[in-house]
Amino acid sequence: MDTDNQTRVTEFLLMGFSETPEQEEGLFWLFFCTYLVTILGNSLIILAISCDSHLHTPMYLFLAILSFVDIMASSVTIPKIMANHILGSKSISYVGCMTQMYFFITFTNMDGFLLSVMAYDRYVAICCPLHYTMIIRPKLCILLVSVSWVITNLHALLHTLLMVRLTFCSNNAVYDFFCDPYAMLNISCSDTFINDLVVFTVGALIFMTPFTCIIVSYGYIFSNVWKLPSAQGIRKALSTCGSHITVVSLFYGAILGVYMHPSSTFSTYDKVATVIFTMLTPMVNPFIYSLRNRDMKEALRKLILRF
Repeated sequence: MDTDNQTRVTEFLLMGFSETPEQEEGLFWLFFCTYLVTILGNSLIILAISCDSHLHTPMYLFLAILSFVDIMASSVTIPKIMANHILGSKSISYVGCMTQMYFFITFTNMDGFLLSVMAYDRYVAICCPLHYTMIIRPKLCILLVSVSWVITNLHALLHTLLMVRLTFCSNNAVYDFFCDPYAMLNISCSDTFINDLVVFTVGALIFMTPFTCIIVSYGYIFSNVWKLPSAQGIRKALSTCGSHITVVSLFYGAILGVYMHPSSTFSTYDKVATVIFTMLTPMVNPFIYSLRNRDMKEALRKLILRF
């Protein structure tokens, strides 16, 4: 390989989904509307929970934190896409790319951990209702969120440091709309074996641990729900979990499909699946939780009437 090809790149080009100006224009407005709805919807959830004292409970505390994380997760990728479109550019600096990747991994992982914490909260509420206030105490809530935050940041730091050690030669075109770790590994001219190994070991552990906790929690929930004497009781118990199950299915269905295979097979399908958990899931979360929850709808109604 010649000297030019060995030159370390100082920026990357985010190629996105399309090369044609017409399609790029349409995607810009699609991403803009998605981001606007995400910010407004999740902000309303946070404000409604903050302003309504009846919602100052662990379940809604976790929901407010999830809404905040969804806002941040969308803010990691979408504003850069829109800024590049307005400026007529596809570039992102090397430091900016690594920073974006770090926060993308952090907030994506945090989403998964919060969903598992919320599943545990629902398990205690349904299976141990008399002991709920004794188990789900404020100190435990803070501990669960803090531990999740520390783990996700350490995991993001590990992947970022491993990415920094790689060399990127003359090919600096990232075939995605942000600095996705898999798309980055595809264009590196270094040996990515260690990175792939870490993805399949540490990465799988970080993703699968919350997912396993969710499966186990709902296993206990369903086994207890079917023992309820009345059909109304069963419907009431399941209705409290319906929104959460929908979000979990959407989030993990997309994320496991993208990252549970070698980076060398990263394809257009993976880019579409990435859009689901980076843009679609944060956008629809407020609607899923508010439309299926009577207390949230009432809190949102009061909040809107204040204005």
